[in-house]
Amino acid sequence: MHYLIISFTHKNSNISVREQLAFDTPAKNESFLKMLTENKFIQEAIILSTCNRVEFILCAKDTEKATLYLFERLSILVNIATNELESLADVYINQAAIHHLFCVSSSLDSLVVGEAQITGQLKNSFKFSYDKGYCQQHLARALHFAFRCAAAVRNSTEISKNPVSVASVATLKAKEIVKDLNDEEVVVIGLGEMSRLTIKHLLSYGAKVILLNRDKTKVEEFVAEMNSQKITSLGLGDIAKTINRHRILFSATGAPHAIITQDLVKPTDFERYWFDLAVPRDIELSYPQNIQLFSVDDLQDIVHKNLSLREEQAKMAYGIVGKFTQDFFLWLSSLHIEPIIKSLREQAKNAATQEIERAIKKGFLPKNYERNLYKTLDNAFNRFLHTPTIKLKENADKPQIDTIIESLKFLFDIHSEYLTLDQYRCEYNSTEN
Repeated sequence: MHYLIISFTHKNSNISVREQLAFDTPAKNESFLKMLTENKFIQEAIILSTCNRVEFILCAKDTEKATLYLFERLSILVNIATNELESLADVYINQAAIHHLFCVSSSLDSLVVGEAQITGQLKNSFKFSYDKGYCQQHLARALHFAFRCAAAVRNSTEISKNPVSVASVATLKAKEIVKDLNDEEVVVIGLGEMSRLTIKHLLSYGAKVILLNRDKTKVEEFVAEMNSQKITSLGLGDIAKTINRHRILFSATGAPHAIITQDLVKPTDFERYWFDLAVPRDIELSYPQNIQLFSVDDLQDIVHKNLSLREEQAKMAYGIVGKFTQDFFLWLSSLHIEPIIKSLREQAKNAATQEIERAIKKGFLPKNYERNLYKTLDNAFNRFLHTPTIKLKENADKPQIDTIIESLKFLFDIHSEYLTLDQYRCEYNSTEN
């Protein structure tokens, strides 16, 4: 059995390729998982599909043949040549695969290092595959450790605590100013990448978004994609009345000139906070009227400071990932059934030997009975351990074996570095929280 990950991300594939590769419906996801696990070289599979990555996380009997099969089937599905897929993808095997998985779960491989969303997305992908029966023991073990690693990175570093994009800094600044964005009506003008990120951050804070954009079809597609009841849309013709009714505004269009000028601004009896995230600028005011205006330059200094801090924290995080990768394989080696059975038999033999020697020494038994007593007790212990041995071997490939082995190690004091019962079920359940 080998761990195998085939990875398409923002690092090796442009957005048009990632859009073609996206598994954007449960039906498409399940269909491909079924196809993968029906192959004799692939035992288990999980598909992680986000806007910045598509990862095939596999347990394979033969990594070379499993990889070839996946590329061939994926090529047919997405209509991209096999050799192009092979040239784009990063392929990770065994230790490299686990290290990559832990980096992904800890958000060290994300476009914005430290963003917390990826861990939840990975948990959802794991839950989907586990529920459908496409992953079991081997991937569940790896995913459990991946989530533990992510928690350790999150708790031991400050890698997720400081926003590092202009959009995230701007929305956080707005939240700090008004204290609570929940149900606050916020105006967003434009629907480029910056505006989309801004809207996503605003929705995460509970804000209601009033979106102004020229392209109605584009807006409808985006609203459908976000699947949120908190977005309403207007045309750019409504800009004059809209900007004077609300206190928070973000503008990030691709216009070559200012779209909000002084003649559009009317006096209000409340303070307004406007964020111009466009280059060139969208907002051009001769004099503010109860308006506090933030430009990209005002926010960029915060971004640079946060990036420097995050880079320092990332070094610490990679150390944690390396330690968890090493620990995972040490733990795997402790789960083999044969050493457990051997240890139980050795304990039984030692107990018999000690008791016979003690009985002879104290004169309870004659010395000439020693050999026959050893043979009798050995047979008795073998009979006693026969059923547990059979049960262990029967359940060797079932998810609950890790719990059974760890319980035996605990009860019989079989020394191991770890005592982590019910490895995957605990993390599987956490996806429901």
